[in-house]
Amino acid sequence: MARILALDYGTKRTGIAVTDVLQLIATSLTTVRSHELLTFLDTYFAKEPVELVVLGKPKTLRNEPSDNAKYVDIFEKQFRTKFPTMPIAYADERFTSSMALQTMIDGGVKKIKRQNKEMIDTISATIILQSYLEQKNNTL
Repeated sequence: MARILALDYGTKRTGIAVTDVLQLIATSLTTVRSHELLTFLDTYFAKEPVELVVLGKPKTLRNEPSDNAKYVDIFEKQFRTKFPTMPIAYADERFTSSMALQTMIDGGVKKIKRQNKEMIDTISATIILQSYLEQKNNTL
């Protein structure tokens, strides 16, 4: 089996999470500047087997695309051009940043460290990936 990789795409930074090769556990990987993301992914895909990328789709409470969705769509087109054979799945990313912050609070992370946006982005990507895995397992 190969890994599943999740992206919490943002205009400045993208949080990245990945599964183990058995696709059981979602783990935070890193945060990459969004303008360097395709280069990072090219290098990562060359080193690690990845069978699927889960892309967080920002939506409003009315289940409509949010203002940031247009940036995700632009990135998705660039991704499909660079990696035309890599499958993409989508996950609702509503509330993932809030959930990431709450996870940090519950984990006892001090306030100064909770202001680290990169940490929030990687935890958000992990939440997106874990949600995808749970949904996938519930449909099997």
